[in-house]
Amino acid sequence: MRHQIVSDDLRAPEMAEAIEKCVHCGFCLPACPTYNLLGEEMDSPRGRIYLMKNVLEERLAAEEAQPYIDRCLGCMACVPACPSGVEYGDLLVGYRALQEKERQRSPLDALARKLVCETLPYPRRFRLAARTGKIGKALLPALPASFASMLSLLPEKLPPARSLPPVLPAQGEQRGKVALLLGCVQQVLAPEISYAAAHVLAANGVEVHIPPEQGCCSSILLHVGAEEQAQVIARRNFDEIPEDVDAIITTAAGCGSGMKDYPLLFKGQPDAERASAFARKVLDFSAYLAGLGLRAGPGFASERRVVYQDACHLLHAQGHQGEPRTLLNQVPNLRLLSIADAGMCCGSAGTYNIDQPEIAAELARRKVESILAAQPNLVVSGNIGCIMQLRQELARQGWALPVLHIAELLMPAAGRSSAYAGETGWNERTPIG
Repeated sequence: MRHQIVSDDLRAPEMAEAIEKCVHCGFCLPACPTYNLLGEEMDSPRGRIYLMKNVLEERLAAEEAQPYIDRCLGCMACVPACPSGVEYGDLLVGYRALQEKERQRSPLDALARKLVCETLPYPRRFRLAARTGKIGKALLPALPASFASMLSLLPEKLPPARSLPPVLPAQGEQRGKVALLLGCVQQVLAPEISYAAAHVLAANGVEVHIPPEQGCCSSILLHVGAEEQAQVIARRNFDEIPEDVDAIITTAAGCGSGMKDYPLLFKGQPDAERASAFARKVLDFSAYLAGLGLRAGPGFASERRVVYQDACHLLHAQGHQGEPRTLLNQVPNLRLLSIADAGMCCGSAGTYNIDQPEIAAELARRKVESILAAQPNLVVSGNIGCIMQLRQELARQGWALPVLHIAELLMPAAGRSSAYAGETGWNERTPIG
């Protein structure tokens, strides 16, 4: 019998189905980062499903469940671990969107949320905010936790912008035609990622279209329940990104996962069909390139010991575990290392390291300990949030260990040098100080 969700939201059937499928078996518990860290049943997926069910059926006040739901990373590690096929993401995204409309936040919390929603999805605003925010770093001890965590994540120096043409022609025989999503935060904090991805794709025979008026993917807004704003930005991408491409390439796992949720975001709306057609073309950089086949590159002159850090929304939400490793294993003199708890979240998770800084910091510490135990020369990931999180924690622990996006590592194969190869030395694992 379908659970009686008291809501006229068009996503209610998907939420009810997720609740109905959960048999509370507990297979999700060892996969859940917050349950592993906090040891509390209500901080597990099955506990949160129980809480959301009771709120949606009006058996429990939303305020009582909110702290536990807020502590969910949305990493989706529970989804592949679930033998019943519970679509936890459908429930979580829908629930957060419903509750955000009615939620009463404190003035400081409301201001912090507004700053996130009105700056991060807009590169020009975010760049200005980041430059202004650096001035406020001196005030960190006196600031509220949410503001202090935002400022602490800013780098000391923003990298220069990387310009890309609207179309980058394929080199040699053309094997594909794609559109490249630049990302919003990524354009400001790590523009070299999109630059590298575009040139690697072109070097591999792909015509790359980079629409200059494209917008944010909306995943940050989906993560916090700001669905109306997410829809406005998503429609911009429907209009700006050409329809005659083979794939819409993302270089951030969170972006790809968020864009694949467009059918749920636009369910029952006039743009529903466009959203579904768009979502079907979304594909991660590593998955597309592995499927196409990597052309031979020069590789490294000597062995590099590399840890590939799985981004949650690439591994769990999109199911791409093998493709990044397939690409890395084709690079000469690259030795791919394994680490403990490879599928456990690093604590970045959209705005999580802003909203829950203490939990995020502990997850980052644990992840870095696992990485260092493998003694790598280099860390590679497929998500800007993970990259920034790991760089910050490595620096905090005093390690000068490079962390790159997989596209940056493949840049030498495209006949260009990586933005970081000369700055840090990929064969060095040197403690700072």
